[in-house]
Amino acid sequence: MLVWVDCTAAAHPLVLRPIIERLQAQGHEVFITAREYGQTLGVLDRLGLPYTTVGEHGGASRLGKVRALGGRSARLAKVVWRRRPQLALGHGSVDLAVVAGSFLMASVQMQDYEFGGLQRRIAFRQARRVLVPDTIAPQRLRKIGARESKLVRFPGLKEEYYLADFEPDPAVLDQLGLDREKVLVVLRPPPETSEYHAPNDVYAQTVQRLAGDAEAQAVLIPRTTQQGEAARTLDAPNLIVPEQAIDAQSLIAYADLVVSAGGTMNREAVALGTPVFTTFSGRMGGVDEALIAAGRLRVLDDPAALVLAKRTTPIGVLHRRDPEILVDGVLSAVAGS
Repeated sequence: MLVWVDCTAAAHPLVLRPIIERLQAQGHEVFITAREYGQTLGVLDRLGLPYTTVGEHGGASRLGKVRALGGRSARLAKVVWRRRPQLALGHGSVDLAVVAGSFLMASVQMQDYEFGGLQRRIAFRQARRVLVPDTIAPQRLRKIGARESKLVRFPGLKEEYYLADFEPDPAVLDQLGLDREKVLVVLRPPPETSEYHAPNDVYAQTVQRLAGDAEAQAVLIPRTTQQGEAARTLDAPNLIVPEQAIDAQSLIAYADLVVSAGGTMNREAVALGTPVFTTFSGRMGGVDEALIAAGRLRVLDDPAALVLAKRTTPIGVLHRRDPEILVDGVLSAVAGS
């Protein structure tokens, strides 16, 4: 079978890699399309996954998103029509949903945040299967088009599946020129171009707090070129902003603390046993609600309350999960067809 995979954000190649590799190992052919956004292409390159670049992000405005959706979907349709895949797989890709729906193609969406508004409704209503963590209540998903007959609910975090074969590499510390004696903090800005983003003053205050602390060394991993450029203008010698995609998972594994306004990096820290605070200002999803209730993720209200200290916990993945359950879920979309 020919499977089309669409990656529209930097986390998607990481999340979908083990599924892609296992599909290929079973004899299926996979081709990948990718949107130029943030470090998406850089992560694909680092993972050695071949891809075709189609389109770019439409920006923060709704009009820009609509224009980008229409333009990219049209360009994707030409690429996909030439290949004629039998199955499409994305991680919340609205473009994939539009194209797959137009071609009456079976599609699968994977997602672990249920409050993406119109984007989720379009993707979930078209999908034949929706892969989600079992901590998200089915009634929340039903409201946005993912009725229970579509759901493939998996235990744990999606990060525990794609980190199942992960071993941290300390080389990233040397590549960034980090001082191992200092407290290492990894920062991730908010998803400013996302539909669910809300203003986030706590994150900006956190950057200022860490930039002024000589005992800490902070690595800020931007989502967009603009975020990276803005961070580099700060007069902060102890704030490092990588110029290209890095082995962020190894960096998080060796970090003493993670402060992130996003979701995936927070949950990677949880999976790797690294202390983590969230500054996310949107509506909290079911996965993060469960992690906060269990004390595995903490909400940061006041950056001054951050305790900067070297971690003492072991380095590595705490709970490795077999991605085969995800592969079975994907293939169930065409079972018997």
